[in-house]
Parts: sequence; structure tokens; C-alpha cells
Amino acid sequence: MKKKQVILIMTDTTRKDMVGCYNPKMVTPNIDALAADGLKFENAYSCQPVCGPARSAIFTGQFPHSNGMVTNCLALGDNVKTVGQRLSDNGIHCGYVGKYHLDGGDYFGKGICPEGWDGKYWYDQKTYLEDLGSDAERVLSRQSETSYNDDLTEDFTYAHRTSNRALDFLKDNVDTDFFLTVSFDEPHGPSICPAPYNTMYADFKFDDYPNYEDDLEDKPLLQRLWAGDDLNKSAAELNHSSAGLALFLGCNTFVDHEIGRVMAAVNDKFPDALVIYTSDHGDMLGSHKLQMKNAAAYKEIANIPLIVRGGVSGQTTDAMATHIDLVPTIMDYMDLPLPKLLEGKSMLPEIYDPAVETNDTVYTEWTRYEVDHDGFGGLQMMRAATSKEFKLVINLMDKDEFYDLNKDPYEVTNLIDDPAYTAARNDLHDKLLEHMNQTRDAYRGYQWAVRSWRQDKTPNWENDGYTRQKENEEYEPRELDYDTGLPMEQAVRLKETNDVKN
Repeated sequence: MKKKQVILIMTDTTRKDMVGCYNPKMVTPNIDALAADGLKFENAYSCQPVCGPARSAIFTGQFPHSNGMVTNCLALGDNVKTVGQRLSDNGIHCGYVGKYHLDGGDYFGKGICPEGWDGKYWYDQKTYLEDLGSDAERVLSRQSETSYNDDLTEDFTYAHRTSNRALDFLKDNVDTDFFLTVSFDEPHGPSICPAPYNTMYADFKFDDYPNYEDDLEDKPLLQRLWAGDDLNKSAAELNHSSAGLALFLGCNTFVDHEIGRVMAAVNDKFPDALVIYTSDHGDMLGSHKLQMKNAAAYKEIANIPLIVRGGVSGQTTDAMATHIDLVPTIMDYMDLPLPKLLEGKSMLPEIYDPAVETNDTVYTEWTRYEVDHDGFGGLQMMRAATSKEFKLVINLMDKDEFYDLNKDPYEVTNLIDDPAYTAARNDLHDKLLEHMNQTRDAYRGYQWAVRSWRQDKTPNWENDGYTRQKENEEYEPRELDYDTGLPMEQAVRLKETNDVKN
């Protein structure tokens, strides 16, 4: 019987326009080759554009607000299962090599292989630091300047050692049903990479996109605070060649080289495997006068690359896609039933036939950047809904945003109060509110509905008046009905209102 084998390859902080098949100015031949043999998604979105929460959705099939990892440096909930646990419990061998960032530890992780993954191949960043052997080498591994050392070789880098461990897994599992994750930290800073990658983009700058001119005047206050001194800079000051940008993009090409090493083995031994490539999120890089990532749904950070090989070949789709669908897709591919608590859908029908669109709307959220940081805006409650035509962003404590993506693809003009868009805006808003209900968003409430531009909504103590209990068919007993103490018959039902009042 033909073996079921899935390889998920991830990079960190790779914008869509940092991949050659999306932007010909970028040098990523190995990812491009994957796209040439697979299906490339133009409208794929991260569930929360920051490392840990983004990964939590990718590996649990639940949004951060459901799995508990609403910010970096918080662990997944104790009763949350990763795809590794689900697959290994069904006899499928699972390996995880590379950055994890889901164990609630610091940036590097705890160096401990979690349940569901084979510890023989585990290689998080803590493991890498311990591999280096000396404090001096550890420090070198965290300094961008190391990239310019004459004696720096590929062997020193985390990317290269991650590839090596992945190659070990592939060599050992030719005749096995398996799921392998290869999770590179690169090109995320410090962006360590050897020559010639370290300087190959020395003269590069991005095209002069209109959003470099965005004055953020009609945008959330958070964004103006986030911009800082860049708020008053010109487009030319924000978008120019620099050593830092060159190193970041050079490291991106270097990690593509490392992906090529893995893909050579995949192509040789596993030509029929399902191969998925994506990134957790992007980086603003000066667009909208912003850097890094935060509570926003701009395409630079939220619209990520996604390529799947194993269905149609050499095609591109503009259908809406989302990381939340990866776990259901992988489980469906493995012929496993999909648990009710998964919050996405299988993309397999679309992978085999792009005329089948899995989603018309996808959802992005934000709670905070990192629990350890006082800064980065602190608590910023954001929920966004995006379709092919429009994007609605609810900034709970700030100004909301609405964009016409056909007329304004660079998301400069905020139309949240424009009466010409009332129907389209309210339709997306209703979908977002329903999404928050259906996924049991712990942060839902009347505040998300009652906005200054939504006059038909009024505050309501009961909100929609429903109780929404969790359904977990595999790992926990059925939850009990509060009013009877017996197993619930309906997970979603109108709440009883006959409670005794004191």
C-alpha cells in the first residue's frame, strides 16, 4: 500500500513578496520549484501575525483564542492537542525539527521534545545553543555581525543543522507513514548567513509602494505610536537599500538554499509526498511607516506565502486560504476523521481542484505581542475578516478599519465611515461576529458588535444569549450540562435564564 507522507516546511518572518514565485526580484529557486510543481496561494493569511500564536494555530487547528496561546511566551492549554499528538496516536510517525516556540518558554524554547514528536530528531533553538558548546559561540550565534566573519561557514548556522536533522529523519523513514515538520528560524533576526548571501542584496530596495506614503492620520492611534519617529519620514527614507535589509533578504535566500537540501531528498525518495511550504508571518519593513509586526492585518504581515505540492501542478489560486486549515488538511490526507473542535476545514478538495474554494472569508486576530514585554503596545485586542474584495479590522479599543482591496490593494484609504460601503462592511462584520461565536472566542462580547459606525447594534447583557460548550470527542469526556449535571445533549443552546437572584 502506498505510504502517506507529509512534509511541512516553514520559515520565520518571510513576507509573500520575499519569495521569487511571488516577486521575481527575489532569489528563492527551491521554493519557486515547489510552486512550479504545486498550487500557489495568493490570498493565504496567518491567524495571528506573531511567532508563537501563529504557530499555535498551524499545529493545533484552533485559533489562539481557543488554544490559549494568545501571545508569545505563553504555553498551549494543557488540554490542547497538537497535530503531532493526534497523528502519533493513530500510528503515524511524527518528527519536528527546528523552531517550536509553543512550550511557554523564552524565545529559544526549553529543549524538551513535546508529546507526539520523536525525540530522536527534536532540534529546537535551545538544543542548538547547547550544541554550540561555548558561551562565545552562543553569543556569535545571536549577533548579525557574525555574518560578515571570514570564517563563518554554513555548518555553524541553525538553518544548516536543522536541515541535517531533517535529512536524518527522511533517511530513516522511507517506508513509513509520517508527518515531518522542518521549521527554520531564518530569515528572522539576527539573520545569520555566510557569504555570498550576506551581501547579495546590497543594492536592493522594494518598489515604491503607495503605502510608504501612508500618514496614518485616519488609522488607529496604536499605529501612529508604533511608527514612532518613522511617522514623519518620507517614502525615500523608509524604502531604501541598507546593510540590514540586505542581510535579512540574503538570509532568506540562504534558507531557501537549505530548503533545497531537504527538497533534494524529498524529490529523490518521496516524490508523491504532500509538501507544504509557508511562513508564520511577515514584516512591515517600513510599509505604512511601520516596522516588524503588531496588532494589524496589513498584507505585509498577515498575507503569507503558501504553496502545496501533491495535487495540481503549476497553478495559482486567488481563493482565500488560512493556516487554520492546515491541521484538518493533513488529517484528511491521512484518512483520519476530523474532530469537531478543529476550527478549520480540509483544503484537500481545493488542492486537487482549485475551482473548489475552501473559504470566502478568513480571520486574523491579535491580543498582545509577548507576555514578557511591557511595550509593543501592550494589550491590543484586534479581530479581522478578509475576503477577496474587502478587509475589516476591529480594533476594540481604537479606530476600526475597512479597505476596498480591489481599488486600494495597498490598504491606504480607511473606509470604515464611508456610507457607500455600509452594506459590504456590515456583511463582513456580521461574519466576523459569527466567527467569534462559532469558535467560542473567549474575548467576545457586545463591544465587538456595538461600534460607532454600526447603528443597528445595541449593548446587550446576554449578547446572543447562547451557551456554547466545547466538544472534544477523543481526549476528554463529554462536558456536562450545568442545569442537570448530565452529559450535554446540545453543545450550542439558548442559555437558561431562571437562575436564582439574590
